[in-house]
Amino acid sequence: MIEDLKTQIKQKEIPDGFIKVTDNPVTTLTSEQKVILNRKGNVLFNEGNIEGARRIYTTTGYSDGLIRVGDKYMEKDQSLKALKQYVLAHNKAKAEPIYEKIAAVLSNILKETN
Repeated sequence: MIEDLKTQIKQKEIPDGFIKVTDNPVTTLTSEQKVILNRKGNVLFNEGNIEGARRIYTTTGYSDGLIRVGDKYMEKDQSLKALKQYVLAHNKAKAEPIYEKIAAVLSNILKETN
């Protein structure tokens, strides 16, 4: 049962509303526009405006930026927010431990209710 849950989570078969992600950055942006926006996102990130940077990185699909935002969320113990950034960045290595943590929590809940 727990292995099935882990498989479902890994395959993104997550119930609607649990974690909403999109893999599609804005496609109408030119390379130059993406570079300019990513630089702005980097400035915001370095100034501590993580949410502003996140919005830009999501718009441009800048995976390195998304990963850095996810790492900031992890520092604040916001695993689900971090997971969303890692999934958007296609970073399985960072997402896997969070999937395992979710599966362990759910497993404990199921044990307690039986």
